[in-house]
Amino acid sequence: MHLALDAGVSPRHLSCIETGRARPSPAVLLALAERLDVPLRERNRWLLAAGHAPRYGEAGLGDAALVQVRAALQRLLDAHDPYPGLVVDRHWNLVLGNRAAQALVAVLPPHLCRPVINVMRVSLHPEGMASRTANFADWAGTMLEMLARQVAQSGDPQLQALQDEVLAYPTVQALARAPARPPAESPTLLVPCVLDLPQGRVSMFTTLTTFGTPRDVTLQELSVELFYPADAASEALLRGRAPG
Repeated sequence: MHLALDAGVSPRHLSCIETGRARPSPAVLLALAERLDVPLRERNRWLLAAGHAPRYGEAGLGDAALVQVRAALQRLLDAHDPYPGLVVDRHWNLVLGNRAAQALVAVLPPHLCRPVINVMRVSLHPEGMASRTANFADWAGTMLEMLARQVAQSGDPQLQALQDEVLAYPTVQALARAPARPPAESPTLLVPCVLDLPQGRVSMFTTLTTFGTPRDVTLQELSVELFYPADAASEALLRGRAPG
């Protein structure tokens, strides 16, 4: 009843739609999707299932329509240098990165970078960043929780396959077998990613940013991840200078 009233339809009509006794119009479907915060990709599936044309496009980042968007994303990443910054799609595949992010990728074995670099995979794989992550238990836990939420919310088979893959990694399975640790007496503000790199140990926290008003499936599914130094020593290392 609350959903029907919020969407501007009668509870009886919504019940008929739910049970298949009524065919919803595009306007009703989109009103329901808006109230339920349904992703644009799924809204297109709703429309097709009801016999209507999809409403939202899905342009590639190389398409002419997105040239300005791609350029803006690259400027954002370049301005963030010397701190790592990258853009990923809904499956955690790397789309864009700045020089600092490329330097991190350079330490990965080639087979983990083909056919594309998947950030979730290279972060958790035993031959990837897992071997360099000093606080792997904490960092991997946050990434696995994030992936699990995405799988539950989207039902995406490709994300499900990615989750099945990473859960089979010995690094991840070792976490599942490890005894539960007592909560910290003084919890940190953020869970950092602490990496042992050739130039030294660096501790970073991240932010995830999405487009505010997307009307394209591709744009809605892009995320910008920016890494920031978590302490002065890490900032000095990332900037290529000796700690003061």
